[in-house]
Amino acid sequence: MSTPEPTETTPAAPVSHAHPRFAEALAELGLQVEVRRFPDATRTAVEAAAAVGCELSEIVKSLVFTADGVPVLVLMDGSSRVDVELVRRELGAQKVKRADADLVRETTGYAIGGVPPFGHATKTRVLADRRLLDHAVVWAAAGTPHTVFPLDPKTLIAHAGATVADVREPAK
Repeated sequence: MSTPEPTETTPAAPVSHAHPRFAEALAELGLQVEVRRFPDATRTAVEAAAAVGCELSEIVKSLVFTADGVPVLVLMDGSSRVDVELVRRELGAQKVKRADADLVRETTGYAIGGVPPFGHATKTRVLADRRLLDHAVVWAAAGTPHTVFPLDPKTLIAHAGATVADVREPAK
């Protein structure tokens, strides 16, 4: 009896802390990002910035609104608020309002507090506030309320298929 030739083994893929749908989206895009998982929730921008140790404005909030009943995703820095009137004008809509939790999950496939900027269940129009481009790196949810990932904002906006616009409320 002959002994089989030794075979090369492939190392196991690193464990991703991202939501499976988002991990799949990253793989399809060929993006390799470090997804960080935290024991405490990073559901809000304040919680995420504290966990990561970055400025609040470096957090990307992925917020779902409806424009004349059609879902739209707005990417906003963590220290700012969306001005729905500016969104309405940008989209040429009659009425813009924040989506409820059920519509957020139905549209994106994720729960509020874990919505990533791309990798959604449905194709949705996306607006990205111009201020995101003020940073070298921004942090966004990776599909769960406990995970975030860093990316340069131009790449993030491109993969989200977003239109850059000025949609934040003026500073008070």
